[in-house]
Amino acid sequence: MVLDLEQDGIDVYKALASKTRIRILTILASKPSTASELALELNISKAIVSRHLKELENAKLIHLSHNFKSSDDRKKVYTLKVDQIQINFPYKIYLPFKKKTSTIKLGLFSDFEIQPTCGLASSTHVIGQFDDPRSFVSNERVDASLLWFAKGYVEYRIPNLLNQNEHPELLELSLEISSEFPGSNNIWPSDISFSINGTDIALWTCPGNYSNVRGKLNPGWWENQFSQYGHLIHLRSSHQNTNIDAQYMSDVTIDDLKLEDSPWITLRISVKDDAANSGGLTIFGNSFGNAPQDILLTLYYSEQE
Repeated sequence: MVLDLEQDGIDVYKALASKTRIRILTILASKPSTASELALELNISKAIVSRHLKELENAKLIHLSHNFKSSDDRKKVYTLKVDQIQINFPYKIYLPFKKKTSTIKLGLFSDFEIQPTCGLASSTHVIGQFDDPRSFVSNERVDASLLWFAKGYVEYRIPNLLNQNEHPELLELSLEISSEFPGSNNIWPSDISFSINGTDIALWTCPGNYSNVRGKLNPGWWENQFSQYGHLIHLRSSHQNTNIDAQYMSDVTIDDLKLEDSPWITLRISVKDDAANSGGLTIFGNSFGNAPQDILLTLYYSEQE
């Protein structure tokens, strides 16, 4: 679950501001339960439990499950709706620089080399066929909002928006990404490589490919057992190093990327043949997963005389 602080953050904070509600979430994490079962385990009245459950439902942390039944079919069974909460602050970093951002649609790659399992999907349908690399040259690929493959790479050529008097200070890449498993597997690590202008800048191990809860943006036709959401990561190359969400990745700096030497930027995202964890990758665009965005590349810059 990704929180927007202005829209739904307060309800979640209020729901978590109670030891009893925390205990309810802990119980539901291990087993679906009815209000009566929770009341018995917590040694409080069912009426009090029901009020707590209402708070948790309003915060979208739990829901009534249609997949579990109690011994009495008239009773309502509650389960968790999320397994993690991620808070996106309105401004992730503050820098005294100006910035320019490019939005990269998933299907507008300039080159690729991939192996099944693989595929593309738009907001309305699967593009081409499952596990058919030929789908990646379909004219419909421009509409892709979900992209996945087991091994290989996709490469994007992005306009370098900086003018002659603008000096790059920080490059930031933001995208929602997971590993790739036929169906889904929450524990399925994958070593995903990122390169800019032919220079490897980061090797990040994604923990899994998730389908335990539905991605909040996924269209209704996308089946529950398929990949549902990923990690919204922020890769940053500065004058000091490259990191992902403040975790050190490499000594490569923005100066090594030679951004001022070319009118475009070449981004490659790959799972290499020699990856220790060869678990594929899935990229979520603005119609899938939890983050309403495609791939974003932002250049922070200073102006020089």
